Amino acid sequence: MEGFALVLVLAALPAAGNFLGGLLAEIVKVPDRTLSLALHLAAGIVLAVVGLELMPEALSATHAWVPILALAAGGLGFMGLERVIDSVRHRLGRGAESNGPWAIFAGVSLDLFSDGIMIGAGTLIDPRLGLILALGQVPADAPEGFAAIATLRRAGVNRGKRILLALAFGIPVFTGAALGYFVLQSAPELLTVSVLAFTGGILISVVIEEMLAEAHKGDTSPLGPVVLTSGFALFALISAYL
Repeated sequence: MEGFALVLVLAALPAAGNFLGGLLAEIVKVPDRTLSLALHLAAGIVLAVVGLELMPEALSATHAWVPILALAAGGLGFMGLERVIDSVRHRLGRGAESNGPWAIFAGVSLDLFSDGIMIGAGTLIDPRLGLILALGQVPADAPEGFAAIATLRRAGVNRGKRILLALAFGIPVFTGAALGYFVLQSAPELLTVSVLAFTGGILISVVIEEMLAEAHKGDTSPLGPVVLTSGFALFALISAYL
């Protein structure tokens, strides 16, 4: 197997990891304290993705100030994302008080999108690199899927819709993989790293403004900070050894 078919197979690995994490959130009972810890773990992982994976690529660019500016602009991207979510929920006749779980779902989807970009571009360089990138994302994506679906479950989203949303995690990673394989690989490096940095800026905002805020609703655990840093350390291990 080679070419874009291989990219799709590799991109399916992190999508499957996310789906399995979401499926686990459907099978087991998720008390508030467990969900709080899951969100702290996911937050640590996402921060590590930005700090250890996306930004080093951005800083290696010839004109590093461009992706750094794109990172800052990610805050505006997050504001736009919240406006879109708010608008959709109002059109459905619901208030804005439940935006948090949907913003977390969108943030996890953006993380998968960035995974897909790296898998698509990496596979074009060397299929073995694409495989390593794909396998390295799976242990990180499963906790994110668990946290996203468990949060939607607490928000009262019905089970059928939650399962469909868990399956929908495949869309951003496949989209990112196609973009990385067909478009960004032939684009200037500065554009590629700027797209990744902009995505990173949105992810930082999602973690601080939504994930951690949601983690402190209801019953919380004093182990939250330990789990947060453990999530960062988990991804650091994956990054260092894979």
